[in-house]
Amino acid sequence: MATTPQDSAPLPPLHGAPLALLTVAIAFATFMEVLDITIVNVSVPHIAGSLGVSPQEGTWAISSYSLASAIMQPLSGWIGRQFGEVRAFCMSAFLFVLMSMLCGFATSMPMLVIGRLLQGAGSGPMVALSLSLLLNNYPNEKKGLALALWAMTVVVAPIFGPILGGYLTDNYSWPWIFYINAPVGLLAVIVTWYLLRRRESKIVKTPIDKVGLALLVIGVGCLQFMLDNGNDKDWFSSPLITTLAIIAVVCLTFLIAWELTDKHPIVDLSLFRKRNFVIGVSVMSFGMVGFFGINVVYPLWLQVVLGYTASWAGLATAPVGVLAFLLSPLIGRNIDRLELRSVVTFAFIVFAATSYWFSLFPDNASFNQLLWPRFIMGMAIPAFFIPLNQVFLSGLKPHEIASASGLANFCRTIAASISTAVTVTMWQHRGDYHHAVLAEHITGTSAATQSWVQGLGGDARAWQVIEDLIAQQSLTLAVNDVFWACAILFVLMIPLVWLARPPFGNVAAGPGAH
Repeated sequence: MATTPQDSAPLPPLHGAPLALLTVAIAFATFMEVLDITIVNVSVPHIAGSLGVSPQEGTWAISSYSLASAIMQPLSGWIGRQFGEVRAFCMSAFLFVLMSMLCGFATSMPMLVIGRLLQGAGSGPMVALSLSLLLNNYPNEKKGLALALWAMTVVVAPIFGPILGGYLTDNYSWPWIFYINAPVGLLAVIVTWYLLRRRESKIVKTPIDKVGLALLVIGVGCLQFMLDNGNDKDWFSSPLITTLAIIAVVCLTFLIAWELTDKHPIVDLSLFRKRNFVIGVSVMSFGMVGFFGINVVYPLWLQVVLGYTASWAGLATAPVGVLAFLLSPLIGRNIDRLELRSVVTFAFIVFAATSYWFSLFPDNASFNQLLWPRFIMGMAIPAFFIPLNQVFLSGLKPHEIASASGLANFCRTIAASISTAVTVTMWQHRGDYHHAVLAEHITGTSAATQSWVQGLGGDARAWQVIEDLIAQQSLTLAVNDVFWACAILFVLMIPLVWLARPPFGNVAAGPGAH
């Protein structure tokens, strides 16, 4: 049975040093949580070697975290209402620290996987709750800046994850990618609790929706596992992947029907009745497929084809964060003066143009050539994420922010997983196609082929060199196809943006806002 929220006059928003301190604490905690999605990527070979497992088994350190986090993200709003958003955020951050230490202490792969599952489950609600805490304690006129600062940390963190992960692994050891979470997380807990302990959100105790929770855990768990492992198991030729897909579809279908009719739903799907929420989340999710896909296949291509090390691949990827970091506060500060749909349209044009630019690069592109499109792409990141966050949060009340942000983060996480699965599979299949087409022209009767073979010594090693060149060229042509497809996707998203309806206004500035 629900209890009535406590009726107390809202406290005035924070200003000055307390506001700055709160922003730093929450931003760093959020940064570390999002960073952990990608920081492990470059350390998998070291982790696998240290724990005596294959690199393929080592990827469980990545997928277990994503799986648990994806399950918990839609529950952010319910957890915030049950325990209070301040209490829930501090507990989430503390669990993140505790489980990070457990991961660092792991002496076997099962221990690390359990630690990563608990780490993802504990920290899953943190990102959504962090946005809610910022918006509910910022003055109305500065909510756009709060949104920009939050978006900046969420977007930039995954970009710097591989760089920081590579540095710590190469110069110290892989457990340090987990140990660094401890001081940041504990400081965030202490500062947030000190500043906000008397600013707790309204608490509404409701019965636990056990059916909805079970359907969510099974459905999302199967979906995330399928997306993480489908490519390695050749997708639907594997009975396991087919079974997981069927279970995911059935459970998620029943989940939607159940949550829309249950008296106390654990996931607030009624938000999808709001036009701007649907459009904002849809555009962000589809845009994420293209954006994340580029960020997955680009470093893979650099390492597999161009021979870059993990550290150098990270450095070639990093320039995208420069303009994103510099322009985020500028867009956030002026967000009420901008036509948000035009800003997002600009972002998609830049994304499409730079993706097309990438699709033209040969396999001998220099490091400097590769930097420029990544650098220019950075200006589109804040123009994409910040306005869309404003769009899907527009018209919502303060107590709905955590639920809305949690659902949006969940959609973004699933979009990123789909993007990884689709783009890597597409790259491999298009690589096979181009390899077959190129190999057709390499025959023993061809004068050009005979000239090449003779020039390379005329023995079996000459044919191996030619095979390596064909493989290199086919994978480059394949990655060009992926970039081209992403460019088309970005262009197709532009009309969808304009289905959103203003006014978008200050987020959470409705009745009951501070």
